[in-house]
Amino acid sequence: MIYRKFKDLDISMLGFGLMRLPVKEDKSVDEELTEKMVDYAIEHGVNYFDTAAVYHNGLSETVIGKILKKYPRDSFYLATKYPGHAVSEKYDPAETFEKQLRKCQVDHFDFYLLHNIYENSLKTYEDPQWGIIDYFVEQKKQGRIRFLGFSSHADLPTLKKIMDKYGDMMDFCQLQLNYFDWTVQKAKEKYDMAVEHGLPVIIMEPVRGGKLAKLPEDAAEALGGDRSAASYALRWTQGLDDVMVVLSGMSNMEQVVDNVATFDHMDPLTEDEAKALEEVAEGMKSEIPCTACRYCTASCPMELDIPDLLFKYNQIRADSGFTIKMQLDALPEDKLPSACIGCGACMEMCPQKIEIPVELAAFAEALEKIPSWADICREREEAARKIEEMNN
Repeated sequence: MIYRKFKDLDISMLGFGLMRLPVKEDKSVDEELTEKMVDYAIEHGVNYFDTAAVYHNGLSETVIGKILKKYPRDSFYLATKYPGHAVSEKYDPAETFEKQLRKCQVDHFDFYLLHNIYENSLKTYEDPQWGIIDYFVEQKKQGRIRFLGFSSHADLPTLKKIMDKYGDMMDFCQLQLNYFDWTVQKAKEKYDMAVEHGLPVIIMEPVRGGKLAKLPEDAAEALGGDRSAASYALRWTQGLDDVMVVLSGMSNMEQVVDNVATFDHMDPLTEDEAKALEEVAEGMKSEIPCTACRYCTASCPMELDIPDLLFKYNQIRADSGFTIKMQLDALPEDKLPSACIGCGACMEMCPQKIEIPVELAAFAEALEKIPSWADICREREEAARKIEEMNN
């Protein structure tokens, strides 16, 4: 197993993500299979486990707490997160934290994250009436949190704001990095920003929720075909020196075995393999050819940030709808793509001859089909409430 040094710890570069555990027909977590998967991972050197309050409607923390209880507390590193990104009427960090400790059956968390600080949730995390950040800084002082960090799906400007303001009190950050998003979601710039702020990076979505777990036939043949598509995506991460952990949300034993084998030893991509994956990423794109020259913005009577909207629409077209929907939640209605009045003034200024009103209308239509984050949060709260009632 590859280990990365963090402070005085040796942490397995492969981290076990507990968001996509195997489930039974009734959608409950298959605890027996999960335990076998965790046991195999531990036997082969994995020592970092990542859960969160909202995973599997709150069951992920409970399940991993039961499983890890049989291992010495100093033999693994457990990470969980505070759900300040969830839409709620109130936020009680103390109540949530104490509940998480009980569910995970531990007296401290090795790594604790402010879950998904992004454009809209930043207001919640900063709201003095909740005192969220101050509370967790204090828990770190008391030793109930060893290392405090944050995860984020924010766009670059918001991420910079977060790092500039809170970077000094954070020990690490968790970002979505993979060879596809390196350009599509400006992951390279985000990674560089973390490095500049001295924040070691934990990678989430290295295979983009499974999108990179299947290669086109021609690419698979060019790469030799003797490895899984996921292994190429994971080996790509080995070329990033400031990455501490690469999280993989494993759902079956086959994935655990394959991932463990991938991180058995350092084996970064060869130059030819990297080039092949670049071509795969390009082939997966279906981009509107906006160069962000911003000639269009001066002529827009609605003062829309057209280049940014087209950039976000490109991400929607590349299966990033959930992330973009969250980012757009923070914009007023008159700055959304639906605010375009179709006057066409922008098209007259566009060197790329993009039919901007048509694209913005398509963007607005696509957004209507994606559930709002508030609706998702309400559904999760209701499901978690029913599970808690059944357990009581």
